[in-house]
Amino acid sequence: MRDYELVFIISPEVSEEDIPQTVEKVSQFIAERGGSTTVVDHWGRRKLAYPIKHFLEGSYVLTQFRLDPQQTVELEASLEISEDIIRHLLVRVGE
Repeated sequence: MRDYELVFIISPEVSEEDIPQTVEKVSQFIAERGGSTTVVDHWGRRKLAYPIKHFLEGSYVLTQFRLDPQQTVELEASLEISEDIIRHLLVRVGE
């Protein structure tokens, strides 16, 4: 198990009421693969530095978690195909 940080941007088309469900889907994905989420920090809606998929703003979320390194490929693939998440960055923390 390794420590990771994941920052993802949720599309502005997702309503404020549905954002917690989108965040929960990511946490559930991690838990189903034997990982554990330690921190979930919703930064709120912010303006993007440049347009992403024709959007000028999005809701930022930071998640810290532990997961087997082999499972991160599957996590990133899932984030790529998600229509609610327009961009993500996964970084290994520590060593």
